[in-house]
Amino acid sequence: MNKQKIRKYQPFPEVGLADRQWPDRTITAAPVWCSVDLRDGNQSLPVPMSVEEKLEMFELLVEVGFTQIEVGFPSASETEFNFLRRLVDDGLIPDGVKVQVLVQAREHLIRRTFEAIDGVKNTIVHMYNSTSPLQRRVTFGDASRQDIRQMAVDGATMVRELIPSVPGTDVDLEYSPESFSDTELDFALEVCEAVMEVWRPTPDKPVILNLPATVEWTTPNVHADQIEWFCRNVKERECVQVSLHTHNDRGTGIAATELGLLAGADRVEGTLFGNGERTGNLDIVVAALNMNSHGIETGLDFTDLPRIREVYERTTRMEVPDRQPYAGELVFTAFSGSHQDAIKKGLDRRHSDVAGAKEESIKWGVPYLTIDPEDIGRSYEAIIRINSQSGKGGVAYILDREYGFDLPKTMHPQVGKQVYDLADELGRELNPAEVKDAFFQYFANVVKPLQVISYELEQETGQRGTVRCCAEVLLEEERRVIAGLGNGPINALVHALEEDGKKDFVLTDYRSHSLRDGSSSDAAAYVQLKHDDGRLVWGAGIDPSIEMAGLQALVSAWNLLR
Repeated sequence: MNKQKIRKYQPFPEVGLADRQWPDRTITAAPVWCSVDLRDGNQSLPVPMSVEEKLEMFELLVEVGFTQIEVGFPSASETEFNFLRRLVDDGLIPDGVKVQVLVQAREHLIRRTFEAIDGVKNTIVHMYNSTSPLQRRVTFGDASRQDIRQMAVDGATMVRELIPSVPGTDVDLEYSPESFSDTELDFALEVCEAVMEVWRPTPDKPVILNLPATVEWTTPNVHADQIEWFCRNVKERECVQVSLHTHNDRGTGIAATELGLLAGADRVEGTLFGNGERTGNLDIVVAALNMNSHGIETGLDFTDLPRIREVYERTTRMEVPDRQPYAGELVFTAFSGSHQDAIKKGLDRRHSDVAGAKEESIKWGVPYLTIDPEDIGRSYEAIIRINSQSGKGGVAYILDREYGFDLPKTMHPQVGKQVYDLADELGRELNPAEVKDAFFQYFANVVKPLQVISYELEQETGQRGTVRCCAEVLLEEERRVIAGLGNGPINALVHALEEDGKKDFVLTDYRSHSLRDGSSSDAAAYVQLKHDDGRLVWGAGIDPSIEMAGLQALVSAWNLLR
């Protein structure tokens, strides 16, 4: 943006709060959560949810654990009105769940709203009117402060008078000075206290004063100052539940909410995955899981986050971005080699630590992962993926976790380089099956130029612990038989190669194990050879026979030296 255009913008005024307390506080408990997916979230959709889709979303929100759900703006349209009546008439609102309805501070809309809530056991009537100087000037045609205050008082009076018209309904009251984020603080307080004088809340029946960052105009610290100033100055604080409703215009809605809670707020409104007008509302999934990652119980259940995401995407026709915290496709993925190696080591260490112990007694600590993906229904298999930036640890991790190959650590660099060189050549990510195929192509059961067709082992007469290996091999497409003595099959084959003039190496390492991929019929073996010229190579063998797997590993390594 050029300098001339910059001049039309101005900084947001600070709050005069020199003795602010929120920076020294810590979040230690969850707020009251209110989902506005069915109102704020739904009204922002290019294609609003159908009644059936809204019903499915409502059921999901109840399942997650929301006890306060804003179900819509029933005075705005017949669809909204009928949806609430469907919930009531079909008995779909569980005990303990309060449905919240939004209404402007206008008489005919308030009356229609009370018609909609008739028969609801527990409800929150949420009334609002805009209060900011910009709204007063533009939307209400230069309305005065007194005009706006009176609008709120008149609406609150109508609400109070209509409560007896729904005798079977327990009504809680909520007021929002819409555009609180850019309303003068003294005036926002004045209007809220005028509404309180009408509604007369008590500590047992507090009023919800919702302070919306309808537009996110400034940095989260200024928002926190606004909330703390309000909490410290509102009359009868014990009769007030201060609520937050942040938007994300500057991309800091979550931070603004967290700082607002430090500043004294009691309640939070938001949506799944941050759906909402313009850049969206607070993402309650992220806010709650951020608290979970610090050991704070939130009352919300995101243990099957993939299913929650699936229902959300299907009913709203929105997509969760790949980099969305916790829920995004790539958020538990590491492409960087050093990150992959650290994650693998951290997970291996954790598996070792929790063996024989109660898992909850071992505190979570894995590099680059703030929470255990399994706790939200994600899988470890998705954590590490392979491209040209990947490293040895990531490739070894994939082969281990997906296919049960526990490669020796000194084998990791050779396998890793070969695989990510392939990814670089292809110019794309490799999936786990392609990683396995590359492992077999370059390291496991390599059959050229030498291939073992069959072998026989015999105990050497008179030499305890010594066996004779007689192997039929294919060497450069020529069948031949080689034989040698040794203290085991691999050692005997080494001597057979030596007898045939084919030994130009020293065997420096050997490992073997049963595969851990659910099949106990296969074994894996790994052999390291050092060539006479100093080169070190690893080869692998996979076979139902542990003896044959070892021979295959030796032959693979021998072939890789050619």
